[in-house]
Amino acid sequence: MANAGASGPTALRILLGSELRRLREKAGVTSVAAAKAIGGSESKISRMELGRSGFKEADVAILLSVYGITDAEERDQLLSLTRRANQPGWWHSYGDVLPSWFQSYIGLEQAASRIRTYEPQFVPGLLQTEDYAAAVISLGDFQSEEVERRVALRATRQRKFRDGALRLWAVIDEIALRRPVGGPEVLRGQLEYLMAAAKQPGLTLQVTPFAASAKHAAPGGFTIMRFADPQLPDVVYVEQLGNALYLDKREDVDRYTLAMDRLSVISATPDESIDIIGTILEGI
Repeated sequence: MANAGASGPTALRILLGSELRRLREKAGVTSVAAAKAIGGSESKISRMELGRSGFKEADVAILLSVYGITDAEERDQLLSLTRRANQPGWWHSYGDVLPSWFQSYIGLEQAASRIRTYEPQFVPGLLQTEDYAAAVISLGDFQSEEVERRVALRATRQRKFRDGALRLWAVIDEIALRRPVGGPEVLRGQLEYLMAAAKQPGLTLQVTPFAASAKHAAPGGFTIMRFADPQLPDVVYVEQLGNALYLDKREDVDRYTLAMDRLSVISATPDESIDIIGTILEGI
């Protein structure tokens, strides 16, 4: 069985789903037959195997029997994993301000060991100061109390990076760094924070200069997440207006990885990027 030590319920669901798919295929059971056994649909089996939904322990127990898993220790391991995968993450306490489609992203983000992100509009959320985050969130016309809750959520998300448990590679368009979000002082504080953060070993920061903007291969921002457990596939996150795409098919991940590689090549080096940020600061 795959290592069940991965952090966070989202990663555990992916691990469990992957293991259930492996056991089903090894047993020669079709997804239609598996669905019939638990009184569900084929799409439910698909969601379970992709880790996109919660798991009923009774359903998992039935599937294990259908797949011929009779060893008591192996069954106990998988049922224990099921219970752990169903435990809510810390972010569920922000359910009042957190869209359901974004909860999956936070779970993946918290489970990731490496993240590569391209941002053409704003500084990435994991690198935002509280004042800058409040200004960005306020663009959504939220009430002040909701803005405060969302800022607190963003700050909590950043702990893993600040603690050195996450390696982050961020490519940011120069225009995003010049956009006067929150006014000159807020932007100044944000840029000064970026210059300081860029010295941390866990961050690779690149700026895509104006001159290179016409050469990049990505029409919008996206994030690629990689996990410590090799059995967890990379996941590409593409946010849209009111929802998001989560892509883990090899061909999709490869396409976005190639786009990220090209962006990294045409962007300024980390040292050059600090110089660009410094120049922008001088003009504020």
